[in-house]
Amino acid sequence: MLRHFLHIADYSKDELWDILHLAKEIKTRFNNREDYKPFKDQSLAMIFAKPSARTRVSFETGFFRLGGHALYLGPNDIGIGKREAVKDIARVFSGYNDMIMARLFDHHHIIELAEYATIPVINGLTDYNHPCQIMADIFTIYEHRGNLDQMKVVYVGDGNNIVHSWLHLATRIPFHFTCICPEGFEPDSKTINLVEKSGLSTFELSHDPQNDVIDADVIYTDVWASMGQKDEAKNREKVFADFQVNSSMLNATGKNTLFMHCLPAERGREVTDKVMESSNSIVFDQAENRMHAQNAIMVMLANKS
Repeated sequence: MLRHFLHIADYSKDELWDILHLAKEIKTRFNNREDYKPFKDQSLAMIFAKPSARTRVSFETGFFRLGGHALYLGPNDIGIGKREAVKDIARVFSGYNDMIMARLFDHHHIIELAEYATIPVINGLTDYNHPCQIMADIFTIYEHRGNLDQMKVVYVGDGNNIVHSWLHLATRIPFHFTCICPEGFEPDSKTINLVEKSGLSTFELSHDPQNDVIDADVIYTDVWASMGQKDEAKNREKVFADFQVNSSMLNATGKNTLFMHCLPAERGREVTDKVMESSNSIVFDQAENRMHAQNAIMVMLANKS
């Protein structure tokens, strides 16, 4: 049966754990330099409406190491939804390739791409969510903690696509999730409602970055102005000034809290250089695990495991 990877909530708890265990297995194979080529003679089309170093390198390197060929199509190569209809691209690429990964602005475009494609489609990011990133994140936390039991994750910053995927995860795996953001920068209310309806995890929305980080096992942040919002950067820098992750915030948790950032980081804005370089930071393990988590997702979708 054809499946896509568009939202974390499209998968059950057991299926998500299967992906995490597969990611661990594939990472071990990579580190041991085993001859593991499940995608031999296959191709991955990578559509980038939004450029990204980590997404391109992790998918391209991962698919190559798994025996396949990854084809990069940048913003100037394909005007998805503008120069050519999304449903046309879906069907044309399905005739050429074995899988599609797309990093887009409009979430409706990834939905339409999957609707008309006859090969698996992976959401590499949209303005609404970023499921591959959160799979890498939870895999990294699991590596460092050894479990996900009674976990409190505190996100500090804009209630953006990263937050939406964390909220989707909270409908499948139980943990406490707090989003601390300035007023007016809250995550999508319908996505919050999904967590409340599931009754599996607890969610707290806060505007107090000083007090609501207490007992956090993980503090997570992202840039204050994402791609497509850079014209708002100066105003956001003022609004988000009190939401910087610094040593004082980490110390306020009362725990040996892990620090995470999906990168790229603007050091000195949303996070200090000291925190990025601290022993609490698992940012670069997190970045590496993008490749391993994504490899597991691709292998799972292709039924190659």
